[in-house]
Amino acid sequence: MTDALLQAVRGYVRKSDPNSLAQTPIPGLTILTAPEPSGLDYAITRPLACLVLQGSKQVMMGADVFTFGAGDSLLITADVPTVSQIIQATTEAPYISLVIDLNPALVTELMEEIQSIPPPDSAPIKVEPTDVEVSEAVLRLMRLLDRPASVTVLHASLMRELHYWLLAGRHGSAISRLGWPEGHAQRIARAVTVLRTGFNKPLPVEHLASVAGMSPSSFHHHFRKQTSLTPLQFQKQLRLIEARRLMLGEGVSASSAAFTVGYESVSQFSREYRRFFGLPPAKGKRSGITLRE
Repeated sequence: MTDALLQAVRGYVRKSDPNSLAQTPIPGLTILTAPEPSGLDYAITRPLACLVLQGSKQVMMGADVFTFGAGDSLLITADVPTVSQIIQATTEAPYISLVIDLNPALVTELMEEIQSIPPPDSAPIKVEPTDVEVSEAVLRLMRLLDRPASVTVLHASLMRELHYWLLAGRHGSAISRLGWPEGHAQRIARAVTVLRTGFNKPLPVEHLASVAGMSPSSFHHHFRKQTSLTPLQFQKQLRLIEARRLMLGEGVSASSAAFTVGYESVSQFSREYRRFFGLPPAKGKRSGITLRE
């Protein structure tokens, strides 16, 4: 089944840019291809499933390192800071993966239907071999691309099936944490939404804790347990990643980027930027680092 899926994806990418991160016409389904190993990609990653069909990749979260290749699936079930890198890819055998955005509301709905019991807290990143049923559901999604008129009618039901098989398979315990409305994962996710939209202004921990429906001490504990960062560190990384995007993607100066993302001091921005990326802002374009949020 993995071979059939790989051939379907190859057929699709031949018609588009063969070296890209491409959002397909199917909402929530992205294809990533690369003909060579990549630089480091810094991101605050949203919940997703990544199915690798060819080549291999490495993802780091804090001190944890996950290496996975063809036939494996990476599941990320929280907004977490990651540093990733494609480590195996050639022109003849490029890295190819499918990235599926996970839908917490859909997971909640499915858990209610199958009367799933909420799991204990688990790690937000997990790598497992891809289940056959998951590959089959994704292959049917890919086949919709050959008949564009079918996408609007059928993609929602196939995405629902895909989420079901993820929930019923090896990744079940991990994805379940997304679907429990009053679980810690969902509560922290509400605060993360506030951080993402307002990262360039002061956000007291007391306010974020209130959004999550927790006491400040409990919120701080569970936020760090889930994301590996304190709320302040999380906000700082959002600011630095956005500043780098502005500089590399839009040609904004370091000082303008610093003020845009919420820094009051350019010198502080430069220190923290260098500490995080390993290079001062002026040298970023020569670093080989790419950024994605």
